[in-house]
Amino acid sequence: MKTLLKNFVPVLLMTIGMTINGYAAGSGSDAAATPKMSPAQAQELMNRLEELKTMQPDNLTRSERKAVRKEVKQIKKTMRDYNGVYISFGALIIIVLLLILIL
Repeated sequence: MKTLLKNFVPVLLMTIGMTINGYAAGSGSDAAATPKMSPAQAQELMNRLEELKTMQPDNLTRSERKAVRKEVKQIKKTMRDYNGVYISFGALIIIVLLLILIL
């Protein structure tokens, strides 16, 4: 059992490493194209989003509501691009299992 574990863990780590390197190589051009945002700018966008959510749509004209919807979509898209690293559920399970096996 220990020999199986000793052989399985390095293979698993190499497989995870190859997928991470492959993902990083594929998304390198996208990462260079998106500008970095400071936490202060992100907080400003969040504050503006909260202001837009508290607005009463009944008091706005149709064109103003359309402009508000467009602004909210743009802010959400910008914030989505700003967010950091995503980890899949499968990778999370593998990491937890490795930690259990190692510790």
